[in-house]
Parts: sequence; C-alpha cells; structure tokens
Amino acid sequence: MDKYLIVGLGNPGDEYAETRHNTGWMVLDAFAKASNIVFDDRRYGFVAETSLKGRKVFLLKPTTYMNLSGNAVRYWLNKENIDQSRLLVVSDDVALPLGAFRLKGNGSNGGHNGLGHIQQLIGQQYARLRMGIGNDYPVGAQIDHVLGRFTDEERAHLQPSVDMAVDILRSFVLAGIDVTMNQYNKFGKTPLWQKLQKPE
Repeated sequence: MDKYLIVGLGNPGDEYAETRHNTGWMVLDAFAKASNIVFDDRRYGFVAETSLKGRKVFLLKPTTYMNLSGNAVRYWLNKENIDQSRLLVVSDDVALPLGAFRLKGNGSNGGHNGLGHIQQLIGQQYARLRMGIGNDYPVGAQIDHVLGRFTDEERAHLQPSVDMAVDILRSFVLAGIDVTMNQYNKFGKTPLWQKLQKPE
C-alpha cells in the first residue's frame, strides 16, 4: 500500500492555538474533521491516519515547536518508510496575501523557520502548500504578527482557502503533485474570499 505523509506546521499549546503561524494545523484539523478521524498524541506530534482509495495517509501536526519541525518530519518518514515524494508540508506564509495559496513541488524555505529546519534535515525536494496570512504589520513586528491570533473577519476570509486546501491534500494523494498544481494553483493567486465577494 502506498503511504503518504501530510504535515501541518504549527506550535503546540493553548497560547498558540488559532494563531497565524498555526495555519498548517488548521488545514489538517479541517482535513481530519472532513474525514471523520481524530489525532492521537504520539512521538514528536499529533498523528491521525486514514486511507484514500487504497492509499494510506498519515496526518502529522508536529509538537516539536516550529523551529524543530524537521525532527518530526524525518522521524515519521523513516518510521513508516514513506518516500519523500509522498510528503506534503502545509505552512503559513507572510509573503502571500491572506487567503491566497501556492502549491510547489520543491524549493527554498522562503525564510520560514519550520520549512528551514525540514530543509536542513531532508533537503528541498518535497512538496509544500503555502497558505497566505498577509504581511499587514509594521517593520519589526513580524513575530507579533505570525504569533498573533486571526480576527473573526480574517478567519472568515481564510476559511474558503482552508476548505480548498483539504481538496488539494486529497488531490495530492490521489493524482500527484503535478496534476494538483495545474488544477489548483490558478485559484490561489487571488485570495479566495475576494473572488467570492465579486458579483457574477
């Protein structure tokens, strides 16, 4: 049976719940809810398991804290003997507007600490889904921004993209990275919530 590892980056603990830096966790929580599965507290992270048309899927929310995310990713790849081509990491991204997203098959970490640590341990050859959280903050306040909580309005603006991200994760498992990029990246260039507000 082919195995896949889907990782949502974030930080453990109530003080980080629902913060912008935990957008990866939000996507995995939405996927788990849609799949009617729950996370168990296991080594290096919260893990949930499901299957899609004969493919085994592991969802991982690392509990290593963001800047050591690679420890959890490497451990679960090795433990379950999952090929790196079947790894997808979901992260927040300040370089993309809130509600925009970008799926890539590989690349640099873009200054993201979680992606940076994963890259240190396994290289750049893995798929990543970057979820835009915007950069509406003053100079020097990036940490406060990413560790701050979404407002109710921001959460509402993010939700359509989280819902689509669940579809993207399924497509990655069932159709592969190239087909999924071709199908979905065109939707992520402009924040989805803006498109939904436009008159027909």
